[in-house]
Amino acid sequence: MTSSLIQSDPNVMTGKPVVRGTRITVETILRKLSCGESIDQLLESHPRLTREAVLAALEYAAEAMAHETVHAVAEPDSA
Repeated sequence: MTSSLIQSDPNVMTGKPVVRGTRITVETILRKLSCGESIDQLLESHPRLTREAVLAALEYAAEAMAHETVHAVAEPDSA
């Protein structure tokens, strides 16, 4: 996660990753995009946001998911 546009600071939004210099969380960006909002609509509703910052948030989320580990859980016996 190399983007300097995304930061985590315990004093800002309880440490959630945000776009540097804003209180706009990566989570907010992802949720709005997943609900069908376009990048242009997102930029219009958040004037301090840039296209580069939205793409950095997507990259940050992809990197976070790349390092997630899934552990298989055995099904209980149905005896």
